[in-house]
Amino acid sequence: MQGSVCGTPGSQLLLKLERTALRVADFLRGGRPRAWPAPPPASTSAQGPAQAVLIDRRGGAGPSCFPPSSVVMTASHSDSLVVLFGATAGASGAKLGADERELILLVWQVVDLHSKQTGILHKALVKADNLELTEQCREETGLTPEGLSNAEPLDRVLQQFHQLVLNDLEALGGSSFTLCTDGQLLIRQVFHPEASKKNVQLPECFFSFFDLRKEFKECCPTAAAVKDQTIKSMAEFLEISSDDTDNDFGVWEVTTMVNTVLALISWPYDHEFVGPETVKYKYETGPCSKSEVVDGETVIRARGLPWQSSDQDIARFFKGLNIAKGGVALCLNAQGRRNGEALVRFVNAEQRNLALERNKHHMGSRYIEVYKATGEEFLKIAGGTSNEVAQFLSKENQVIIRMRGLPFTATPEDVLGFLGTECPVTGGKEGLLFVKYPDGRPTGDAFVLFSCEEYAQQALKKHKEILGKRYIELFRSTAAEVQQVLNRYLSTPLIPTLPAPLIPMIPQHYPIASGTVRDCIRLRGLPYTAAIDDILEFMGDSTVDIKPHGVHMVLNQQGRPSGDAFIQMKSADRAFIVAQKCHKKMMKDRYVEVFQCSGEEMNFVLMGGTLNRSGLSPPPCKLPCLSPPGYAAFQAATAVIPADAAALYQTPALFAAARGAYASVAAPQAVAYYPAQATQLYMNYTAYYPSPPVSPTTMGYIAAPTASLAAAASASHTQMMPQPGALVRMQGLPYNTGMKEILSFFQGYQYAPDDYNGLIQMNDQARSVLQAPKEWLRTDSILVLYNFSGRPSEALVAFPSVEMAKKAVSEKHSQLIGGKNIDLSLV
Repeated sequence: MQGSVCGTPGSQLLLKLERTALRVADFLRGGRPRAWPAPPPASTSAQGPAQAVLIDRRGGAGPSCFPPSSVVMTASHSDSLVVLFGATAGASGAKLGADERELILLVWQVVDLHSKQTGILHKALVKADNLELTEQCREETGLTPEGLSNAEPLDRVLQQFHQLVLNDLEALGGSSFTLCTDGQLLIRQVFHPEASKKNVQLPECFFSFFDLRKEFKECCPTAAAVKDQTIKSMAEFLEISSDDTDNDFGVWEVTTMVNTVLALISWPYDHEFVGPETVKYKYETGPCSKSEVVDGETVIRARGLPWQSSDQDIARFFKGLNIAKGGVALCLNAQGRRNGEALVRFVNAEQRNLALERNKHHMGSRYIEVYKATGEEFLKIAGGTSNEVAQFLSKENQVIIRMRGLPFTATPEDVLGFLGTECPVTGGKEGLLFVKYPDGRPTGDAFVLFSCEEYAQQALKKHKEILGKRYIELFRSTAAEVQQVLNRYLSTPLIPTLPAPLIPMIPQHYPIASGTVRDCIRLRGLPYTAAIDDILEFMGDSTVDIKPHGVHMVLNQQGRPSGDAFIQMKSADRAFIVAQKCHKKMMKDRYVEVFQCSGEEMNFVLMGGTLNRSGLSPPPCKLPCLSPPGYAAFQAATAVIPADAAALYQTPALFAAARGAYASVAAPQAVAYYPAQATQLYMNYTAYYPSPPVSPTTMGYIAAPTASLAAAASASHTQMMPQPGALVRMQGLPYNTGMKEILSFFQGYQYAPDDYNGLIQMNDQARSVLQAPKEWLRTDSILVLYNFSGRPSEALVAFPSVEMAKKAVSEKHSQLIGGKNIDLSLV
């Protein structure tokens, strides 16, 4: 065997037999195999232990110019390893690359796996764009900004690295090589992200490498876990003597790694370096089925993305990490527009954990938050069941463009003519997917497939050009976005009668303010964490002048606090005094502006309009272009929750108690500060999943019945919900639960309209109206209750009989919705 410590074949055989016997004896004693003397230290050239990189300016062709060579840079069975070590201007060790600091040092040496010979040990400094070094970096490396200022930039150092490795391979007689590093961070968290940001093309060898820690663990399974290994601990386990007092940072590390490699490929381990780690060259698009099993330990959520980001932009942000095929899902808001969030699925948990280390890294000038998500969340966004969508997305490696604002009469021929011959659509008409409502009406959206990036770029140049009498918006899209949009429109609408007003399920004894009397105040600039208790404390002794159910928190389209609130006071004089007294008073380190306003102005804002210095801007639902003439007006309907059920929700969060010093003041007893009747909320009739812009403190919403049914119910003075004995209470709902999830949870327990006959006492007129579509009855049997953060907390579900309700509780109790156990109980 070449490179053995003995010369003749006979002596080699005797030595091998002797060591085999000793190894078997060690195994029988239960100890680890003994370590033999370490291989000779890495050979060096006559120029000294470390040769500095020589600047060769003859290439000069830019970052993608690497010298041509017949040498194979990476192979499944490479005959050489390039042991590589690096350092950045920031953290080291387990946090290498987590702070986005640039590479400043590279040290490497070639090892021939057959002859066990080594090449020259090279060391190169890299000039960073930001030469500021952390204290930790200065102490460990001994480098200074002045010393780095004369170094070469990354693209030049990569060219030199590539050329010197080829020279060493030629000297050693090798034909292929693979990189070998201490862990994964240097390649995945340093080289690839930095090269991506600087638009530097990495050599092919950086897409395949061996993790020395994993190779060591494979040979020595009794050693510590891979994540706990270090260069020093591996050397100590193998009993390799090393002197770490060398002040030349990086040289000891590479020398010790080389000796570790030589020990692993020698007897008694005789390890072979096969099956290297790989880095994907590009992100692969593809569809995802809702029936697919997604490991919850492989998914993250990225927040703060620019709205125009595509899946390729997100893949570039996570460059160096392997994203699963079709693993980028851009999230949409209630209006079908991107909300700056995305769910990303990686190939395994190790890649996901590395992605979490990129929290607060930058995409352009924006920092991106990265945190854990679940497989259920990913499937909810990216999963689909439509065969039409699956067929559309079956063509892989296509660029998807979304068209928005198409005329409702647009045909495939119109779209193909609009795009023109300069950007041909893949498959012609088969490359078009029109988005429609469940009843077949077009939504004005469509998705288009292009075979290459060039055609997609040509199509994007037509952004806001005219088709018919409308301008068309074009955006990059993803397979997950196609699924989301189709799921949104093709699913059964949560509110079947559109655009029915939403009415609160609270007794209507306190009508909301209206008119021009300025007996209300507006609070602007509230902390986003402020709750109603904080507002009452902010107002102090003026809380006694608040009308019952008179505090209204305003939420934005995402259901989050907007920083505004309205309060109804007992009179205009009281409102004026409070505005003067509390204006610019502090709440949680923020000053809050307080203005006097009228009930009419408050109603406009609660319905989605805006109130600013230029006056009132009506809510979108009041604009003629959004509401068809047939939906001009609706009559209010009475809806009453049973008294026994309502008593369950009279918690301290809803009913404010007396406050210390103000207890002696004559205040209304048991006053609830949420509104008992909210303004009728007319929504855009094209929105199937509305996000009410008002406070969820109205406790819950339900689709209003038709005006005739409301009148019939009012005439009979009967309740619109079944008796309490047939109500089931659901607790522990996930924050994103809707009607659809609850209906799916109780699938098989729905009942037909005829089942209402024995449950609700009403006159003939009301009963005739109840012979309505079963869809209204199914959704109307559910009452979702929201907390003060605007998220669902509980729900009440009506059943036709106590027996059926008991059966549902016994069979469905503690089952899952969105990964959470749901508690069921009879009311």
